[in-house]
Amino acid sequence: MATKERKARYYLGALTAVFVVVFLASFTIGKYPVSPVELLHVLIGKLFGSVQDWTNEVELVLFKIRLPRVLAGTLIGAGLAAAGAAYQGLFRNPLVSPDVLGASAGAGFGAALSLFLSLGYALVTANAFICGVAAVGIAYLISTRARQNPTLGMVLAGIMIGSLFSAGISFIKLVADPNNVLPTITYWLMGSVAGVTTQKLLWASGPILCGLVVLLALRWKLNLLAMGEDEARSMGVSTRALRTIIVIAATIITAACVSISGLIGWVGLVIPHFARMLVGHDYRIVIPASMLFGASFLLLVDCVARSLVTAEIPIGILTAFIGAPFFLYLILDKGNRI
Repeated sequence: MATKERKARYYLGALTAVFVVVFLASFTIGKYPVSPVELLHVLIGKLFGSVQDWTNEVELVLFKIRLPRVLAGTLIGAGLAAAGAAYQGLFRNPLVSPDVLGASAGAGFGAALSLFLSLGYALVTANAFICGVAAVGIAYLISTRARQNPTLGMVLAGIMIGSLFSAGISFIKLVADPNNVLPTITYWLMGSVAGVTTQKLLWASGPILCGLVVLLALRWKLNLLAMGEDEARSMGVSTRALRTIIVIAATIITAACVSISGLIGWVGLVIPHFARMLVGHDYRIVIPASMLFGASFLLLVDCVARSLVTAEIPIGILTAFIGAPFFLYLILDKGNRI
């Protein structure tokens, strides 16, 4: 047991080192390349208040353009991965992702409706968050009617609510102006951090960080829930209260992420599997490992999205292209480890 814990902590340290490298490298990659030496020079100069001897263009690219999207990629990747890991432990189902209760579909509907009504981008973000939380709230209220198996009832209610909101999105796209509004809605739904501003980042960082703190604080109790509700209750855990708190935290994270980036799939589904393959099934380690893995993964995908071709590729497309084959590989070759 001690050997497994040491190995898991070693991998956690390695994931931390990888994240730091990817985080710094994300500032250097793009249409306007910045060398690592120049990046470190600017950062050190800013940190110690040195006289500016770099160009204004470099400072603009690093701090006005790339800093918000790099921080957004970090928060969104870590948030979706942690929410996915928490849901998979809560529902004891490896196929569960952060949008299982309808948060992503609800947020997408709120954003699509706001764009259809030509509301400002601040209202687009706010309405996406509100509708995402509302979708899960409705699913949770419906699940309370399931007396025998409330967990299964919550999943089924979430799938139903998500389908209804997805149908709403399709209807809005059907009646939207095909020349102006429809392309905007379609691009937003593909997912991207290119349009994340400092204002949006500050608005979303609060809910995401609060949700992550809750999941980190309760991660050891997920080990008990993963054993089954009867076993958890026998150990003095109030499973209903714990389940409610985890659902609220994961929902807030998911809705806040989707509200500023659009729909980014597969991160919350695939990344927790990779984390468990590295560090085992102890959620005390799985949650932080998923956060580090998810943040690094989304930053790498964003680097590819903004440098692969002339027109930037929505990262929601790339995560699907990368996540689906890897998940298929896990099922076919590593099925016993999922």
